[in-house]
Amino acid sequence: MGQFLVRALLGGSAALAISGTGAVLTDREHSHHDASTAPVVLTPADTIRRGLSGKLKGPFFSYLTSRPFTDKVNGRIGQYLIGFWPGERGRVTKVAYQNPGGFIEVTQENQNTPVSDHFRLRDFITHDQVGTWPKYLVLRDVLVDKLELVIDQLENEGVVVRRMTVMSGFRTPQYNGPGGDGRSSVSRHMYGDAADVFVDNDGDGRMDDLNRDGRVDYRDARVILDAAERVERLHPELTGGVGVYRATAAHGPFAHVDVRGWRARWGLIG
Repeated sequence: MGQFLVRALLGGSAALAISGTGAVLTDREHSHHDASTAPVVLTPADTIRRGLSGKLKGPFFSYLTSRPFTDKVNGRIGQYLIGFWPGERGRVTKVAYQNPGGFIEVTQENQNTPVSDHFRLRDFITHDQVGTWPKYLVLRDVLVDKLELVIDQLENEGVVVRRMTVMSGFRTPQYNGPGGDGRSSVSRHMYGDAADVFVDNDGDGRMDDLNRDGRVDYRDARVILDAAERVERLHPELTGGVGVYRATAAHGPFAHVDVRGWRARWGLIG
């Protein structure tokens, strides 16, 4: 594996394809998570590149050890089953749905590596193949940046956010499936720029009462929607989709946030 920089197909942002073996954290409080054995030589620009939010952890979005897309053979890298993107089957024509440039290699040792103030690598991995390591992940820095900005907007409105849980981040095409049952066959989750999230400060695995009306329901997910709207007004380059979902027997209410490059809204938004 070598180091290379992959530029995203959308927005000119760096698309991530990394492992934890190629970067050194300089933040004292996080340095124990890093598995590097030798430091990466950084330019001044690398050390200050922390996104619009100022909360991205450099150098994770600049120079990172990676696995190229071509390392996927017969839908797998090693024992990890990934599947096939629609673009590999010739079923899409938009640039936004072209195949990712590569993959983040997530190991048991580096899974807790911070990628920003509130998020770690493990927050975005696909929820399958529990016993299989390493795992492979596609993640765009602009998604993490937007989530941090959403948190900023929530806190500006008096909503304390100690923990934003990513219920679903990256989904391999194999896990996402062909669509149906509420999933798109070209879900942005497969492209590393979408996350289903909720605020969970008390750690009970469910959305908190963000609007302080004494109950937890889809109206609390709308609070996240409103924050995302403000982020997009301030930063049009982060325009994307936002969806609001009600609770089911399997999960509480949540909001979908992505950076697909064009505005989309759905669910219980009004």
